[in-house]
Amino acid sequence: MAIRADAASAVARPHDTDPEMGAAALRQDPARARQRRLPDPKPLTEHGPARIIAMCNQKGGVGKTTSTINLGAALTEFGRKVLLIDLDPQGALSVGLGIPAQNMDRTIYNALMERRTSLRDVRVPTDIPGLDLVPSNIDLSAAEVQLVSEVAREQTLLRVLADVRDEYDYILIDCQPSLGLLTVNALTAAQGVVIPLECEFFSLRGVALLVDTIDKVKERLNPSLEINGILATMYDSRTVHCREVFSRVVEAFGDTVFKTVIQRTVRFPETTVAGQPITTWAPTSTGAAAYRDLAKEVLAL
Repeated sequence: MAIRADAASAVARPHDTDPEMGAAALRQDPARARQRRLPDPKPLTEHGPARIIAMCNQKGGVGKTTSTINLGAALTEFGRKVLLIDLDPQGALSVGLGIPAQNMDRTIYNALMERRTSLRDVRVPTDIPGLDLVPSNIDLSAAEVQLVSEVAREQTLLRVLADVRDEYDYILIDCQPSLGLLTVNALTAAQGVVIPLECEFFSLRGVALLVDTIDKVKERLNPSLEINGILATMYDSRTVHCREVFSRVVEAFGDTVFKTVIQRTVRFPETTVAGQPITTWAPTSTGAAAYRDLAKEVLAL
């Protein structure tokens, strides 16, 4: 799926309140109106090579890490082998899976910067069968500076991933909340991008910049890069603002917006403390069901 930059610019610009749109939002939940029953994916007879997806948004706090963890866990429920890459020096992905990355001697930083260290040396299994993690900690913050002087610095992660790509069906990269060199590395390595987007006006303002960056990477570094979809997160159908923002996103981007919407729920903060995906912490919750539906949409791409 492709997104036009002019559409992104349109949705990113401030709008005056539209009374007709507000009235329509009050009458109908636009997210529920788009929902469709999704078929279960077919089982696999063999694994690999992995499809690489970058979970990307330069704005923080939009549910990017939560979506990476729970999409990965949901994909394993459908028999897929998944590798999660924590590409954020804050290490939130590692913390969210209960991995004490701050105490580890080797992380993604070592795989990126040391030729003798591969992803096999730094990846760790999680408590979820079929789900592995490449952890990160504050050491990764030095990589962005050190990579500047490297030859083909934008392709460092792509070269590192080549060693393990045949072992997995999906590799999900949790990008840091910026458009720096680490994020460009993720976009250069990926075939697809998923953009988690909080249903709040200020989250829309950065979409045009992100789409512009993706277009530049596609043009100059990675011709196969495509935007797989925009994932609406922290959606609350009780508020007019959430419904209006979601409607504007769908108006601008159409079918590029996933049918699945992640509702706001207290369950997600609980899972972070527990160090588990919501699919195992609260398997019958609406959040778990939503990420299973998202996994079906991703598998159907």
